[in-house]
Amino acid sequence: MKRIAVIGGGIAGVSAAYELALQQRAGAPIEFTLFEATDRLGGTVETERKGEFVLECGPDSWVTEKPWARELAVELGLEDQIIASQDDHRRTYLAEGRTLQPMPDGMRMMVPFQWAGVLNSPLFSWQAKLAYLREPKIAEELKASALANHESSRDESVRDFVFRHFGAEVADTIAAPLLAGVFGGEIATLSARAVLGPYVALEREHGSLVLGLQRRLQEQAEQGKTPASVFTTLRNGLGGLIEGMEARIPDRSVRKRTAMNSVARAGGRWQLFASPSQTARQQPEDFDAVVLATPAKATARLLAPLDPRMAELLPQHSSSAIVAAFAFTPEQAREMRVPRGFGFLVPQRTGSAEPVADSSLDALAQRALLACTFVDQKFPHRAPPGAALLRVFFGGATAPGLLQEDNETLLSLAHRALGKILGKLPEPKISLVRRWPDSLPQYEAGHLDRVAELEARAATHSGLRLIGNAYHGVGLPDLIRAGRMAARAMIQS
Repeated sequence: MKRIAVIGGGIAGVSAAYELALQQRAGAPIEFTLFEATDRLGGTVETERKGEFVLECGPDSWVTEKPWARELAVELGLEDQIIASQDDHRRTYLAEGRTLQPMPDGMRMMVPFQWAGVLNSPLFSWQAKLAYLREPKIAEELKASALANHESSRDESVRDFVFRHFGAEVADTIAAPLLAGVFGGEIATLSARAVLGPYVALEREHGSLVLGLQRRLQEQAEQGKTPASVFTTLRNGLGGLIEGMEARIPDRSVRKRTAMNSVARAGGRWQLFASPSQTARQQPEDFDAVVLATPAKATARLLAPLDPRMAELLPQHSSSAIVAAFAFTPEQAREMRVPRGFGFLVPQRTGSAEPVADSSLDALAQRALLACTFVDQKFPHRAPPGAALLRVFFGGATAPGLLQEDNETLLSLAHRALGKILGKLPEPKISLVRRWPDSLPQYEAGHLDRVAELEARAATHSGLRLIGNAYHGVGLPDLIRAGRMAARAMIQS
């Protein structure tokens, strides 16, 4: 009987345990235990349901084009819960002081596939518009550079990649806030190959991102492919994925409130030492295989005694996030001036981590504000008709300065920061806040090469698998796929 340990109960670890439970019921000769340091499973995937409001405490959806989250939802019997984003409302704004400027139509991230939106947008100076128009004309030069980079496995920062195509203004005005909302990091350090993989591939093929995107969309139209909604979610919240998987994992195979102190290899088996302060079990437990689904910092701590180089290869920096959600009744919503769209992004000033004259909490919150989602417009089933549901995101270099504040203070700061952009807001009927410290590992330049070396070294340790958001993606579909694949590999090996 093969004994398998899964350490870490975020969505990757729960997906691995769920797959192990399926294989066990199908007759696989295994036993397994899922260890989670807190009193709940799911990590950042958490849903609060309050009356007719559905409030997500972490991610609110998945990218539709990646199939693995949808496949899991269908498998769990949640197909009737699957809903698409309301893309006829899909407009994103950039906050410029107290003004919201709409992002131009006809764009995918920072790349236009139609000219009118960019050329008529007040967001860009005439120099930036000329840079956009120039980009297709230097396609061959860009392609040669891309092929040279590919052959030498050279990576570059996201900012350098965007700068080569469209210049500094586009990099800082569009690319920076778009990616800060996902990674909470600086585009000057994020890896282009890891973060913008499809665009890097587009550059190798076409040189010009504009021409490449236009041709890609034209091919899809000729094949009769209807563009899918950008985002997909569950009507009653993404917590349904965790609840559905947990219900299918035997209770005996889940051990919550059990942090892992260390992992060692002895006699051809893995020995797990739980932290004495969190469990009565003082003796190590032996397993044949271990899946590490812990955050990057915890994984580095567990791996360092086994192989210091593996710990060094993990992402060395992570950013923290704070999510605040506000629900307003239909009567309150009628008093509010929320524009039509999915929400807004806040461009981050270069050097925002440096000391500034105003060190008040309100100023700190304003600098840490990354984005706000108009949830009731993105997914109307998340709120009663006519009501408003807003989610505010703090992150980046200044967010750690807010983590220690109490819930009431954070909600007040978020409410005031939002009011400076959207106008005076009523007191919400429902509010919540969640802190996610060190939750977003930074995929810095060279990330994919480091991960390849890390996984090669891990493969030399029989029965060890590494999964989570520190390796091949931070989105739910990627994490679900990684967890299930790791479980299958453990059984097959």
